[in-house]
Amino acid sequence: MMDKISLVAFATFLIVHVLIIVSIATPDWIVSDIGGSIRLGLLWSCQTTRGRPEVCFVPRLCAEWLVALVCLLCSCLCVSSTLLTLVLGHWSSQFQLAARWLGFAAVIFLCLAAVILPAGFHMAEIGAWPYQLPPSYTVGVSYILFIVSIFVTGIAELCASRLCLSHR
Repeated sequence: MMDKISLVAFATFLIVHVLIIVSIATPDWIVSDIGGSIRLGLLWSCQTTRGRPEVCFVPRLCAEWLVALVCLLCSCLCVSSTLLTLVLGHWSSQFQLAARWLGFAAVIFLCLAAVILPAGFHMAEIGAWPYQLPPSYTVGVSYILFIVSIFVTGIAELCASRLCLSHR
């Protein structure tokens, strides 16, 4: 049985994992309801024109969004590895140290994605300046889940660090 700190760290990293996957999988990063609706995502985007059914398609990502997607996928891989090492840490404290550093790497990748993604607001679908959305566009639920995942990862990393300190 895992101790309480290990369970809290595991649960928070599991929440982070779900948040990242859901945010990547849904096309609601940037949304607009002007002249129909458009929902822009990293893996696909959807557009609805008045009176017509919604059409979803694979977007042609600008370089910034592509780099942000790679950072998100790397963070997802780090979180998956962290979950595995937390479970293995039940048998060896060296795995707990690895979990701490993998969690830290996940934080770094998420923060990189948070800085890089808004630089892509200049893409043709949005037509704005980097880091500045026009008034007709707003951030969607995917973007919000992504930002929440950064905060929860910080909490999970604090738990993992506490876990490593408790075994010294």
